[in-house]
Amino acid sequence: MEENQLPNNLELGERIREIRENLKMNRENFSEMIDISDVFLGQIERGERSLSLKTLCKIVAFTGSSTDYILFGNETNNTTINKINRILSKSSDANIQYFYDIINCSHVFFKKHINDL
Repeated sequence: MEENQLPNNLELGERIREIRENLKMNRENFSEMIDISDVFLGQIERGERSLSLKTLCKIVAFTGSSTDYILFGNETNNTTINKINRILSKSSDANIQYFYDIINCSHVFFKKHINDL
């Protein structure tokens, strides 16, 4: 990996702050959910400290954001998709299949009845 492809701590921190703020969470509550101190979270968000792989995984699991977006900003941070991912990550396989069936049926219906989709 070339030097210019490495994650930039300041940009990474800004993306994490954006994700946290989109969830309407303060640092204290968010840091509690990912099991780090709010001081450390502040340092990460300001780009003063790097986060570990373990912390990155906890952020991804909690928020539904992708690692690609957090590390490099390569993905549109779609908050609706993130909300859906958060629900799915806490659901059983049976419920995930049920949700998929609902979405698929809705998609088929709209595709047949609305030309814009």
